[in-house]
Amino acid sequence: MIRIICYAVLILILNPGCRSNSPASRRIPLAKAGNTILYYDEIPEQVTGLITAGDSNIVIQNYINSWAKRVLMYQKAEANLSSELKNEIEKQLDETRVNLIVHEYQQKMMQAKMDTIITDNDLESYYAENENSFYLTSNIVKALFIKLPVETPGINRIKQLYRSDNQKDMQDLEALCFQFAEKFDDFNEKWITMDRLMLELNEKITGQEAFLSRNNHIEVTDSFSVYLIRIYDFRLRGSLAPFEYVRDDIKRIIWNNRRIGFIKNLETEIYNDAIKENIFKTYR
Repeated sequence: MIRIICYAVLILILNPGCRSNSPASRRIPLAKAGNTILYYDEIPEQVTGLITAGDSNIVIQNYINSWAKRVLMYQKAEANLSSELKNEIEKQLDETRVNLIVHEYQQKMMQAKMDTIITDNDLESYYAENENSFYLTSNIVKALFIKLPVETPGINRIKQLYRSDNQKDMQDLEALCFQFAEKFDDFNEKWITMDRLMLELNEKITGQEAFLSRNNHIEVTDSFSVYLIRIYDFRLRGSLAPFEYVRDDIKRIIWNNRRIGFIKNLETEIYNDAIKENIFKTYR
């Protein structure tokens, strides 16, 4: 039976002219589970798009089987759940529907009317006014990390160059590392946590604060690799975080505060308009 149905479906797909102009007659029933009928036009496009002359039976049969299991499970649950539980589910569905509609409307109004432009001045002002919120909980560094095979030729030259502040030496270092290094990373010249940096070494340094205060170069060698780290700058946990380190956090905070404020104002505006227009009133 399913082969006959699939064959008819395939003919309609390949020959649109064969279809009737009547919407009712165009509907092709594929299966029935209880009182629920599955029609061909209810199959998602991503499923029908897979149908070819060679695999139509398999594709449609798999979808029908999946549909039937879900529908039959629903019917069994509907018949066996208590009316109290089904009423509670209906309340949850109503609440979910309300929340979804309200959320979509809020998003639409935010896109149309909320000020989404956050300037550098906004960020800097928030940082200055809320410094107590931006103390570090981790040690952070600006650093250069290099990983080289132990047999790298001229490795002593690289060790010399990575300690230099000369621009030409830095260019020579990059050229050599491009040729020999397994990894050469300055982390986009951004702040990272010391713990993140230590992951590159695959080892833990205890007493980071004392270590950073005494060292700005780290050289570690194992059986296969040489690791070179240069610390350009650092800030210790408990100190004020640099502005650039928390800049993105501040941007998210400002945007979220605006979002919350906008939604509250929108709710108040709708509420007040409803009172003025006598749409909302209370009874004693």
